[in-house]
Amino acid sequence: MASTMSRKADPDHSPAERVAWRHALAGLAIVAGLALQIAQFAGITLAPHGVGYLLWLSTALLWRDLPPRNRRQAGWLAAIGLSLLLVAHLVFDADIAWWAILDGNTYVVAMLVGVSFIGLIGNLRGQSRPPGGQAITGRRGLAGTWLGVHLLGTILNLSTVFMVGDRLQRRGPLSMPQLLGLNRGLSSAAWWSPFFASMGIVMTLAPEMDYATVVMLGLPLALCSGLLTLLELPRRFDLSATAGFSMSPRSLLMPVAMAGLVMLFHYGLTPQLSIVSIITFLMPSVALATNLSRGPAWTLYRLRQHTLTRLPAMRGEISLFLCAGLLTQGLSTLLDAATGSGWTLFADFGIAQASLSFLAIVASAVAGLHPIIGVSVLASMLELAPGEQTLFAFVALSAWAIGTSVGPLSGINLSLQGRYDVSGTRMMRHNLGYALVMALLVVAVLWLLAD
Repeated sequence: MASTMSRKADPDHSPAERVAWRHALAGLAIVAGLALQIAQFAGITLAPHGVGYLLWLSTALLWRDLPPRNRRQAGWLAAIGLSLLLVAHLVFDADIAWWAILDGNTYVVAMLVGVSFIGLIGNLRGQSRPPGGQAITGRRGLAGTWLGVHLLGTILNLSTVFMVGDRLQRRGPLSMPQLLGLNRGLSSAAWWSPFFASMGIVMTLAPEMDYATVVMLGLPLALCSGLLTLLELPRRFDLSATAGFSMSPRSLLMPVAMAGLVMLFHYGLTPQLSIVSIITFLMPSVALATNLSRGPAWTLYRLRQHTLTRLPAMRGEISLFLCAGLLTQGLSTLLDAATGSGWTLFADFGIAQASLSFLAIVASAVAGLHPIIGVSVLASMLELAPGEQTLFAFVALSAWAIGTSVGPLSGINLSLQGRYDVSGTRMMRHNLGYALVMALLVVAVLWLLAD
């Protein structure tokens, strides 16, 4: 009895300590997976499937910490994907490389991990008025919130929502217009930002897409999202006392500099690497180099903190993308085995097919599925010719931008729910009209392309 009581009193065996050890091991596994991925870019293949094994190991260690809804969704994706692989093998005698089934979407997860290191560069300083000062309100304040999250989010991704949202929250609980500004400002960046997971997924599924064309189509739609927000929300809400985010020109230096570096590597220094690959190694390198100005000890301290806290906190994103990758692999393998690699959803992927696919993915997002699921399933059922890949990319990015804004289980809406205690269903209701207008604009752009 005494020994039992001493073990219970021993802090080394406390639940908090066990959680800390799991998070530490998971963070180390994620960092090791990123390092292996970067090594492969340099032609050094230490373990052909090691990246996938390490990232899945981190997911297993962090599984119990996932919110129940995320855990159910990711679990179903993985279970269905594995079941489809088993059916393909047992029923259709498909030859499956079982040691490689965990590789799906590891490129994108590695990019997400690499982008997370940008948080080591620093916080947004001097970009909002102090709580005691006079806040920018009304339509101008809303414009600052949307634009600030949109521009800074192109590089810093979801962390920008928390940075801006926490500053706005200093004046009191966030109102619905503020939450909608955060939501739409970030989700609309999926139309064109090369640093978003959406672009990483699309570049993996459609490697021959023309990025310049996608940006030429997506950037105006992102601007339409901002204009629609500025026209719609003041009609529905009283913004006279709603504080907005105030940006300074200095705050744009980092996003512009990082985008310039990516283009320099892509077109000059490492043209053989994709943008996803460049972002994966460039973001951590710049972040660590910036911290080295304060000495190696400081840099190691920041790296340790990032590994132990920030990386385990990415468990929702990592698990969702990995499980969706397994689903895609299972579905595509079964379709190939059952049809002899001769069946596709559409014989040709034209404007009509693109419109139907886009609307179906957005509808599935409203029903609660993350757009990555719809995009991945669609890609597994298509045989895209090189000339069709840019059209597919535009459809996927548009569905992602709109689907994540309105979907109650998207990453940004789950984050807003957890951080600021807002109902996901309520957010979805307030975004339905916005999603409908933006969807009509996307379909109009698709049919204009046919002319």
